[in-house]
Formats: sequence, C-alpha cells, structure tokens
Amino acid sequence: MNFPFYIAKRYLFSKKSHNAINIISGISVCGVALATLALVCTLSVFNGFQEVVTRFFTAFDPELKITTVNGKVFDGQDSRLLSLHQLPEIEVISESLEDNAMVQYQGRQAMVVIKGVEDNFYQLTPIDSILYGRGERILHDEVADYAIPGVELISVLGTGIRFLDPLEVYVPKRGAKINVANPASSLHSAYLHSTGLIFAVNQQKYDASYILTSLSFARDLFQYDTEISSIDLKLTEGSNVGKVKKKIAEILGDDFSVKDRYEQQADTFRIMEVEKLISYFFLCFILLIACFNVIGSLSMLIIEKRDDVNVLRNLGTDDHTISRIFLFEGCLISMIGSLVGIVLGLLLCFAQQEYGWITLGGDSSAGAFVVDAYPVSVHWEDVLLVLITVLIISFLSVWYPVRYFSRKLLVKH
Repeated sequence: MNFPFYIAKRYLFSKKSHNAINIISGISVCGVALATLALVCTLSVFNGFQEVVTRFFTAFDPELKITTVNGKVFDGQDSRLLSLHQLPEIEVISESLEDNAMVQYQGRQAMVVIKGVEDNFYQLTPIDSILYGRGERILHDEVADYAIPGVELISVLGTGIRFLDPLEVYVPKRGAKINVANPASSLHSAYLHSTGLIFAVNQQKYDASYILTSLSFARDLFQYDTEISSIDLKLTEGSNVGKVKKKIAEILGDDFSVKDRYEQQADTFRIMEVEKLISYFFLCFILLIACFNVIGSLSMLIIEKRDDVNVLRNLGTDDHTISRIFLFEGCLISMIGSLVGIVLGLLLCFAQQEYGWITLGGDSSAGAFVVDAYPVSVHWEDVLLVLITVLIISFLSVWYPVRYFSRKLLVKH
C-alpha cells in the first residue's frame, strides 16, 4: 500500500487528542456532501424539465423538417425533394405552408400564423395527445375549410372551443400596393369554420398564435401554386435520425436546411442549457467554499501531528512525502463527502421520481402547471461530471494550503 495514503487513512479514522478536529473533519465531509447532493439534484431537475418540454414539442414538431435557406417558400415539386420518396428510412412525408395573417371573430382581432398541412399530417406526429374537444379531426371537405386553433388564441378571440360564426382571415394580396384610400381592397380574405377541436402544446409560441388548417386553404389564401414553406418527415422505426439527416442534406445540397426536433426549438433548448450551466457554476462556487472547511481541518491536524512528523523524519521520510500525507488526507475527506453526497442525491432523485414529494405549488387540480411535482431525470454522465468536479475542486483547494502549512508549521527542530 502507498505509504502516504496509509498514514493519511490512519489519521482520518483515528481518534484525535482534540475532539474539535474530529468535529471539524465531520463538518467538512458534510459540507462537501451537501454541495455534491445539490449538484446532482439540480442537474437532474434541469434534465427533467428539458424532457417535459421535449415531450410537448415532439407532439407538434416532426422528427426532421426541411426548409429553404433563401426566402420563406420553395417549390415542392423540386426533383431533389421528390427523390426523398424513394428513401426507405422515411415513413411519412408531409408538406406544409405557414405564414402570418390577421383573423377576426365578432369584432375581436389577432395576428396569427396560419399553418396549412396535408391530410397525412396526423400520421406525422402524435398530435392526438394535444387535441381537446369533441369535434372531428378534419381540415377540409367539399363545402368548407376548417381550423384547429391554439388554446390561448381562442381565449383572445373569445370563440370558445366550438365557434358558431366562421373566422375571418385577412392577408395582403401578393404584389399589390396598399391603397390608402381603401385599404380593404389590398387584402385577400377567406373563412375558416370550427372543427370543435383545439390544441394545447403548453408553449405560448404555438398556443397563442397558431391555427392548423388544410394546405389547399393556405395556398389559396397566400396565393401560391405548388410552393410550400417546409417538408415534415417521420422516419421508420429504428432509423438513426442523425444519419438520415446527413443523408438527406447530401441529396438536397446547400439550398435546403434539414433540422431535427432539437434544432427546430434551438432557442428554447439553448436557454435551458445556459440556465443549467449557470446553476452548475454557482454550485461549484458553493462547493469551493465548502472545501475551505477541509483546509481548516487539515491545518489543525498538521499542528497536532508535529511530533509524529518528527518521528517520520527521523525514520528517513522526506518533506515531500510528509506533504503528500496531508494532501491525501484532504482528498480522502473530499472523496468521502462526494460519494456520500452522490448516493444521497441519487436516492432523493429516485424518491422524487417515484413519489413526487416536492411539488411545484398551487392547486394541481386547476391545471396551473404542466406537471404537479418537480420532474427529475438522472443522467449518468452528469453524475460522473459531478464526481470529477468535486475531486478536481477539492484537490486544487487543498494542494497549495497543504504545501504552505507544511512549510510554515512543520519546521524542523
């Protein structure tokens, strides 16, 4: 066994002549353990919130989305796009066209995004999980076109889930100049009827402004022929999204952009990652402060073990080896604290997953939050990151103080 490590282990677990040293060592272990526990739990909670957000996005956004790099629409009959139908990895291909419009209902107005989709859009994503109401899942028939608005939008317009009067939709005519004397003549209008359904993604970006309708209605409204704003793809089960994305990008070239679900919501996930990173650095700072207790414990131990150090010197031990003894002592304290903190943090996370003891507050029956309790998801790479962080910070925090105290307090007699 390594000699400095053996002596450090004996010093850690042996009874000291001054009981205060044992108390301070215990406090040091607890401080490191609590900081480690906070790191594990905080990172797991951020992972949990990210998975909750992802679950709602995946009910609305496709696995892969193709858009044009230049402009906002492109010809859906492009030969490169048609060749995608031959790829065995693609199960569903659905075209969509979306643009801004103004809607009016009984005098109330709102700016919205009209998203026209094909009939196979319902096969693209599990959208049934976010639809509410007792209507039919239909976007058009021989008589009329229908709308599925967001839950916040119907509140703004005051339509209710099943509105009686149709929605009036207005957009500027393509290529037409605004007639100041008669602005209405520069607008193209159409009507959307109620399906008796609404959607709720629990994201304001969608719920407050989006209206789902048929692709044919959107093309007539915005005065397009074969143009679309995106192609949405659903892959066959077991397909590797990254590999398929790369393959499609090579087929389409630089004129098109291919995005997965995370890239489609890059801003939201980037904010969550930044918040997680900031929390990580703050907790690392708290961990550094907790390691100061280790320094205090080591300094008192060095003073108490002066006689032992003289005996070791007489036996031929050099000062470098003696310094390593106390360095190992500090690392052992930090290691024990980190392991205890990780174990307690994992137990707390798993208990929260199972029982949801820590709630978000408010009346859960009123639907104030998407989830009732704090969501938790343990990622083992985060646990490994926490362990490595604790060991690095603890080593750096005790390395210089041990060298300093060894020189100043262990003076040769």
